[in-house]
Amino acid sequence: MEHLSTIKVLHLLAALLTLGIALGLAVWAWRAPAAAPAPVLRRPQWWAGLGMGLCLLSLPVSGWWLVHLIGWPLGQTWLLASSVLYGLALIAIVWLALRLRRVQARRSRLTLALAVFGGACLLGIAALMGIKPL
Repeated sequence: MEHLSTIKVLHLLAALLTLGIALGLAVWAWRAPAAAPAPVLRRPQWWAGLGMGLCLLSLPVSGWWLVHLIGWPLGQTWLLASSVLYGLALIAIVWLALRLRRVQARRSRLTLALAVFGGACLLGIAALMGIKPL
């Protein structure tokens, strides 16, 4: 039972860290001056991308481990829906990260739409995990 509690805490911390890094990047990108040099803008993105990448890679592993330890079948609707949302959020986040590497794409509507969509998907996953409709 100790493993279950430890994995739950690590899974929750990875999810919160992912949302926190995403929110921090959004605030940073919005407040960054438009005339800032590219190396200055890329430095925080590199560290944030590394942290977010590690968290995003650990979430499916720890999630599967939790489901396995608890004994839930993987065919439950809320698990399948959260997996689909995770895939969509991952695509949006990677696309957003690639767009943010180009300095001139920082304040476009597509960049904002990708950020909102990725955040909504991650919040939807958090809601599904919190509600756990069986």
